[in-house]
Amino acid sequence: MKRTRTAALTVTVAAAVAALTPVLGQAAATAADGKGEGKGNLPQDPVGSGRSWSKDQKHKVEGEARFHPGVQYETVTRPGTAAAPEWERKTGNPDTLAWLPSYEFAWTVSDVLVNKGLTTKNGKHPLVLHAVLRDAGHTAVAEVRKELAGQAATGRQKVAGNKRIACDTGDYTVEWTIERPGYAKVGGTLRWNSSCEQYRTAFAAEHTGK
Repeated sequence: MKRTRTAALTVTVAAAVAALTPVLGQAAATAADGKGEGKGNLPQDPVGSGRSWSKDQKHKVEGEARFHPGVQYETVTRPGTAAAPEWERKTGNPDTLAWLPSYEFAWTVSDVLVNKGLTTKNGKHPLVLHAVLRDAGHTAVAEVRKELAGQAATGRQKVAGNKRIACDTGDYTVEWTIERPGYAKVGGTLRWNSSCEQYRTAFAAEHTGK
């Protein structure tokens, strides 16, 4: 009897689709006004960065945001090859593909010591992490907001999106911000395409045993 199970992609999906993972480092962009925008080689896992100063130019927030689509799918048990039919294998079912995004934020908070011209990255700080996922019509389809207290001047945190996004539903925009309340806020936009075609093609090849 065939069995199915649900699997989530974290770092890799499976050997058959590992080659599809984009190089994140090539997607980064930096802007002095905090309007970082990531484009990347492929439409998955975009990343953007930026920096922003407080009005008095004595406090700075540098930030980076990464959007992790997090593909999900069910697996089905397939018989082995003609030469070894007893060796069953589990392969992805392309009809069950969907996205379950998450958001990763990284920050650096710094202060300029008055009359000394030195920049320090010390102390504990409150921060607000925020991201909105919008469809092609600019409608918000998912949103995350997390208020943090007592954070180190340099840190990183991943926030689950907890919102399933269907495959092949078009282009999306991620609006993100990292705020140090009362001082400065950095943010930008990321572009993402929800196509699952590459994964579907890879799974189809597995189903035929190629």
